[in-house]
Amino acid sequence: MHKTPTVLVVIPVKERSTRLPGKNLKDLCGKPMMAYPIEAAKGARGVSRVVVSTESEKIKEIALHYGAEVPFIRPAELTEDAVTSQQVLVHTLDELKKREGYEPDYVLLLYPTSPLLSRERIEQAVALAVEKNADSVISGHYDKGHYWLEADGGWERLYPKELVNSQYQKPLFVENGAIYLTRSPILRTQIVADRAQVLLMEPDENVDVDYLEDFAKVESILKNNSR
Repeated sequence: MHKTPTVLVVIPVKERSTRLPGKNLKDLCGKPMMAYPIEAAKGARGVSRVVVSTESEKIKEIALHYGAEVPFIRPAELTEDAVTSQQVLVHTLDELKKREGYEPDYVLLLYPTSPLLSRERIEQAVALAVEKNADSVISGHYDKGHYWLEADGGWERLYPKELVNSQYQKPLFVENGAIYLTRSPILRTQIVADRAQVLLMEPDENVDVDYLEDFAKVESILKNNSR
């Protein structure tokens, strides 16, 4: 009988935001935007723990209120714009190992800027990892677009190299930024394994909130859903 893997959800939340100031704390239909992925993850089957990594005592207070753990405060140097999500996740693993001796099998990265992500999609990602014994699961959608690359002062076709009728074109898979689930040892060298399973979502199912127009779009969707 196979052991059920432990899945640690990590949600990195900074108080400061460059493109949309204060976006993670911004009220979205009655609660801070950062609360949505916390609540989705807290109720999801297969999730062992939900941890918020933050430098902010204010963020910590809100995260605790909505049911996440905040077992440490992230160092200020790990909040700079050039710091990668992978660095934040490795820091989280190191802190939990040092403080508790805790080492999860998988880390599931969720962003506070994905308030539309559902509990069902989180459960599907975890189930897919278990079923396929996957090193990584990422979410996204198919794309049959035509792409060009700027080169030598002009443009050259990147994909598809040969034009065919759309029904014969092999689609690309595009990450949508909602789910990144990876085995903990692999995470120390790369955020997604070289070979990953993909969780297909609808093209408009996730909105990554970076700008005011993104926030307005999500707010409109949530208000329509509540009706």
